[in-house]
Amino acid sequence: MESDTVKAANAAIDASPYTVTSASARRSARWFNLGNIAAFMPGILIAPVIFFTEPQHITMIMLLIALVVPPILWFGLSIIIYIIARHNPNHRVGHYTQWAAYRFYGALGVVIPVGTFFGTDWKLWLISGAIIGLIIVPWSMVDLYRIQKEDWQDTQLEGNNS
Repeated sequence: MESDTVKAANAAIDASPYTVTSASARRSARWFNLGNIAAFMPGILIAPVIFFTEPQHITMIMLLIALVVPPILWFGLSIIIYIIARHNPNHRVGHYTQWAAYRFYGALGVVIPVGTFFGTDWKLWLISGAIIGLIIVPWSMVDLYRIQKEDWQDTQLEGNNS
């Protein structure tokens, strides 16, 4: 059972103002774009190796795994990042997160109906992955530049900070 002193102390803590710093907001706004870059850079670097050389069977399998796994892992992790960053008290964090998510989920959403007609032709899958990567990575880099140049302000919150 809590004493009245502990209850009063907890109430005072809950009512104290809380500040989301500009550095924290800037960092949170970067997360989704950095994830987009990390998911597609291996594909951009590996795709030409696969396409222009003739790798042996096991090498080809390993290269294709390195090409496919990062976007799949980022898809799962991006949902968590989106939930956290989209609801940041600084509305600009949510703005940048939402647009990075539109790009990522939209690009992957195009692959589903278009890729239906690819079958097992790995060159078509490789070309579509390269096109998506060449769209997402530069666009995310531009967004990171915008995030860096934006004048971020501290966000003051009142009340419960938990």
